[in-house]
Amino acid sequence: LKLGCCCCHLNYRHRRSSSDSLVGAMADNQQKHTIVLMQFDKAQESRTYVDYESVQLALDGICHLYEQSLKASNPVLKSITYDISDLFGYIDGLGDLCCLVFNSPSNSYIPHNKEWIKARVFEHLKDQVQSRR
Repeated sequence: LKLGCCCCHLNYRHRRSSSDSLVGAMADNQQKHTIVLMQFDKAQESRTYVDYESVQLALDGICHLYEQSLKASNPVLKSITYDISDLFGYIDGLGDLCCLVFNSPSNSYIPHNKEWIKARVFEHLKDQVQSRR
């Protein structure tokens, strides 16, 4: 897939989200299709993207990506805990990360940077913790 943004074109390989099967159950008119573009390091070959049916699923996907990275780095540990600063460090350490969120009125995708993602992840995780109480 080639995505153009102003004056640059980025090449990303597609990965299907594992939550695609949950999409029907979570359909809601507030859901906005979201594409997460990521580059794991400086190599352009590490670019990929995953699409989700909502911002919330995309945020879960980003957290899951970090958790998979932790598991790969610590294969013998049965349990791994982390806090939000660890997750933010991971996000900041990626070569690139952004979200494209579909905007119905303009029929286009609105790009959002790492700072936007971190703010939304924080709110998303806080909401999850509060809803479990």
